[in-house]
Amino acid sequence: MIRLRTGKWPVKPTMEIMKLSARNILKGKVKSIKRGPISSLVVLEIAPKIEIVSTITAGSAAALKLKKGQTAYAIIKASSVLVGVDD
Repeated sequence: MIRLRTGKWPVKPTMEIMKLSARNILKGKVKSIKRGPISSLVVLEIAPKIEIVSTITAGSAAALKLKKGQTAYAIIKASSVLVGVDD
């Protein structure tokens, strides 16, 4: 069980806000949001020139009140990882 806490990364506990079973939690800044009627494409920059892109529902984007430059977290829980190679 991972405890996501407020504070700087690496996590310096200041206040427990939720418990998650995901082990991959990456702090970043919202670089861009492309809003659509059903879904939103959110780009987080987690390090210089390293981005994670997520598609979330438009309702979730509105509920999170996402805006460019805001601190946000990519919380990754995957049951499988795909591997590809060049031809």
